Amino acid sequence: MKPQRRAAAMLLCVSAIAAGCGTSPTAAPVIDRSPNAAPPAAVAKKEAPKPYVPPAPAAPAVTPAKTAEPAPVPVRSAEPGPEIKAAPGSETVVAQKIEDPPAKPYRDGDWRPEYHVVKKGDTLYSIALDYGQDYRELAAWNSLEDPGLIRIDQRLRLFPPEGAGEPAQATLPPVAPAVPAKTEPKGRKLPYSEQALAQLKMPSSRPAGSTLPPASVAPAPKPAAVPPPAATRESIADGKLTWEWPAHGKISYGFGQGSNQKGVGIEGKMGEAVMAGAPGKVVYSGSGLRGYGKLVIIKHNASYLSVYAHNSQILVKEGQSVAKGQKIAEMGDSDSNRVGLHFEIRRLGKPTDPLQYLPERAS
Repeated sequence: MKPQRRAAAMLLCVSAIAAGCGTSPTAAPVIDRSPNAAPPAAVAKKEAPKPYVPPAPAAPAVTPAKTAEPAPVPVRSAEPGPEIKAAPGSETVVAQKIEDPPAKPYRDGDWRPEYHVVKKGDTLYSIALDYGQDYRELAAWNSLEDPGLIRIDQRLRLFPPEGAGEPAQATLPPVAPAVPAKTEPKGRKLPYSEQALAQLKMPSSRPAGSTLPPASVAPAPKPAAVPPPAATRESIADGKLTWEWPAHGKISYGFGQGSNQKGVGIEGKMGEAVMAGAPGKVVYSGSGLRGYGKLVIIKHNASYLSVYAHNSQILVKEGQSVAKGQKIAEMGDSDSNRVGLHFEIRRLGKPTDPLQYLPERAS
C-alpha cells in the first residue's frame, strides 16, 4: 500500500505546483512516475516559439489645418465726407456733399421758379396763393381736368408755356402796286366838217414840256400794332396801387403775430362789411384752404394779391371784377375762435406787412 500512498502524495504536490503556476501561459505537463503507473502518453510537441514581430510605429499625430479667417471689414462711421489725404506740403481737403442747384427764377426781378414740385400737404389752391397765381390758370397750364387732384412729386408749371398768351401777329393781304391813271383823252373819229378841221388845228392848251402830276397813291396801311408779350404787359400793369382799409375795426394782432403770422387781424362784429382793399379780379372764393375759413382772394395785377379770411358770408364769385371799397363779404368767425377779419397783402406770393400799404388812420 505504500506505493499507492506515495503516488497520491505525489499527485497532491503536483496539483499544488500546478495551482501556483496558473498564471503561466503554458501549463506544465504532469508525469506519473510511480512504478505501477502506466507509461505516459506521448507528450505533445512544444509549439515552436513565434518570431518576434516588433510593433508598428505609431502614426504621427496630425494637427488639423487652421482655416483662413476672413479679414476684418472696417466699419465706416457716418461723417459729412471722407477725408482725402493730400500730398505732403499741401492742405487736407474734405469732400462735401454736392447739393442740387436752386431753381432759377423764371424772369429777372422775380424770385418764383418756372416749376413747383408738389410736396405732402400741398393743394393747387395753396400753391397758387404761395406763388401769387390764379389756381385756374395753373390748372390750364398743366392740363389738369380736376384742380383737386394733384400727386406728390408732380411737377407743376407756374407760368404759361412758351407762346401761350402771346397773340399771333395779324397777317395783311398783299397790296397791289399802284397803277398811274391816264389823263390823256382817248382818240376818237369825227365826221369831216369845217368845224372838226378847225378844232384839230387849234394849239394844245397844255404848255410844252409839262408833265402830268403824279397820280395820288393811297398810302399803304400800317400793320396792326402787336401787343407786347405777356411779361411786358404785366410789368406795365404792375404799377403802384392805392389801398384802403378792408374793415373799420381796430388791429387785433400785427404782422408776424397771432396764430397766422402772414397778415394782420382786424376786429369787428358778426356780419360787418368786408371791402376790397384795391381794384382787381376775384381769383378764389371758397373754403378750400385750411386755417382760412370762408376766404376771398383778389388779384390786383401781376404782382399783388390780397386775402380776406374767416368770413361768415361771401358775396362775390371767382372771375368777378371788383372795385376798391366794394363789399365782398361779411365778417365772421369761420375756422377761428373769434369774430374778426384776417387780411393779407402778398407780393409775388410772399406775405408782406399790410400796414406798409394801408393809409394811416386818424387817431
